[in-house]
Amino acid sequence: MCSITVIEFFLENVKKEEFKNKMVLEVGSRYVNGSIRPLIENFCSPKEYIGIDIQPGIFVDIVLPVEKLVEYFGPESFDVVISTEVLEHVKDWRLAISNMKNVLKPGGYIYITTRSYGFPYHGHPYDFWRYETEDLKKIFSDFNIIKLIRDYEAPGVFFKGQKAYCL
Repeated sequence: MCSITVIEFFLENVKKEEFKNKMVLEVGSRYVNGSIRPLIENFCSPKEYIGIDIQPGIFVDIVLPVEKLVEYFGPESFDVVISTEVLEHVKDWRLAISNMKNVLKPGGYIYITTRSYGFPYHGHPYDFWRYETEDLKKIFSDFNIIKLIRDYEAPGVFFKGQKAYCL
């Protein structure tokens, strides 16, 4: 799902140089009510943009659960990881986050949007969790948090972070 506020978040926070000639992975890429993929592909010139989802559909390049990312792609394979409106649908969110972090290169960027308490149940196909800004602050305490805000239109959280370089 990609609401207007999700699109606004990307328009306000994407920097072309983060994507230009870079490897981009979108987790949960199936087209449901919109996508930021055309925005990134048309205006940011990534080297490659790969979309994965558990169901086939528009913008899904590989049918693959997030739990298998590292196994399939290997560690540190992508410069950018995007996940819009997915985390609340993944039962093992810890493994999902761990895999997204692990396929991201040091210095790479991660963009996540997800729903908070008060947002209604919306199974696609499941709906398990809700996240607040404090949750994402803790989950990504090992990242440089660039932007962490609440969705002003509906209960949700938007996050942009950068993976630390290894010393």
